[in-house]
Amino acid sequence: MTIRRVTADDRLTTSFPLAAYAFESSPLTAARVEQFRDYLPYHQGNTTLVLEEGGETRAAVTAIPMRQNLRGVVLPMAGVAGVATHPLARRQGHVRTLLHQLLDEMRDEGFRLSALYPFRPSFYARFGYTGLPKPRMVSFIPADLGSLLRAELPGEVGWERISAGYPAWRAFTERCLTHRHGFSLFPDYRAVGLRDRDEHWLLTARVDGEVTGAVAYRIDEHGGTLHGNELLATDPLSRTLLLQFFARHVDQVERVTVQVPPNELPELWLTDLDVHVDARVGRPGSSAPMARLLSVDALSGLPSGPGRVRVELTGDRWLTGTHLLDGTTGALEVVDDRSGRAPTATLTAAGLSALAYGVLDPAELPLRGLGEVPADAAVELRGIFPHRVPYLFADF
Repeated sequence: MTIRRVTADDRLTTSFPLAAYAFESSPLTAARVEQFRDYLPYHQGNTTLVLEEGGETRAAVTAIPMRQNLRGVVLPMAGVAGVATHPLARRQGHVRTLLHQLLDEMRDEGFRLSALYPFRPSFYARFGYTGLPKPRMVSFIPADLGSLLRAELPGEVGWERISAGYPAWRAFTERCLTHRHGFSLFPDYRAVGLRDRDEHWLLTARVDGEVTGAVAYRIDEHGGTLHGNELLATDPLSRTLLLQFFARHVDQVERVTVQVPPNELPELWLTDLDVHVDARVGRPGSSAPMARLLSVDALSGLPSGPGRVRVELTGDRWLTGTHLLDGTTGALEVVDDRSGRAPTATLTAAGLSALAYGVLDPAELPLRGLGEVPADAAVELRGIFPHRVPYLFADF
């Protein structure tokens, strides 16, 4: 068996067919195979590894060079995607081998974080990934937004094809990246696929001339559904401007659906709003995202609450050793501790990642098998890593 990095046209006969078999209807039509070449520009900067045996591709994995906001600091993040194995080569450890090498390479190239959507969460938990909340899908009828039609709101909305409005959309998501915990963005070469496909309208909310809210959407048919992608808004006014626009479709569509961040509360948007909020998690096909730290250095300098604790990291390929975490100055300091003193707490990579992303309380870690955290250490860790709700924006 050999492992090699593939680029450009090599993907057409190695990683693309395996990923298509794993994640699409099968067998593929000849027309679908012909479309593979159209995807090459959107993979140009990806790192794709394949494992081959006897000249045949047995497994493939890909890392997309992304950026993610971790507690207010934007860091390089490896988005893992296209993890697939030949149906005759499954359950033989090929993906494990490839993931070890892929994450080794990404860490060596300076990536401090990694995220993915798992085919089975328990499999990736063994690689130190921790679960993140799933964005919510919201569905409502435009008639319930009728009261907004009478509201005089400061600001305005813009409406255009996504091909024309893409620069504004990209610039707005770049601003969201700097402000929203967990938010991540594809590299430019991948993100422009939204523009090039040109299958959506772009609705923007503007206040004082600045874009403060946006959503890309399409309508399937008259009397059907207005399907919105991610509804992004920096404040309630911007969100209300977008909803007011949807209200004008009361005689055109039966229903509106949009995706919202996991901490959004659509049931409180309006009085008498008949709304369905869904975050179903299951396998395969509807998993919640997962993420992990690839390096302890990702923590250095993060905004921190008060706390000081010595932790030992165990059971991981990339996060090891004993470290003093000190947040007393408001910026987290991470010191490699070789004093030989006993650690105050012991954490797995998934346990530390869960604290960094703000999704688990320190007291939960022992219950999940993610570490040993005495009560006094839990107090310190709770101060260093206050609870946060991350929003992994990018869809893999």
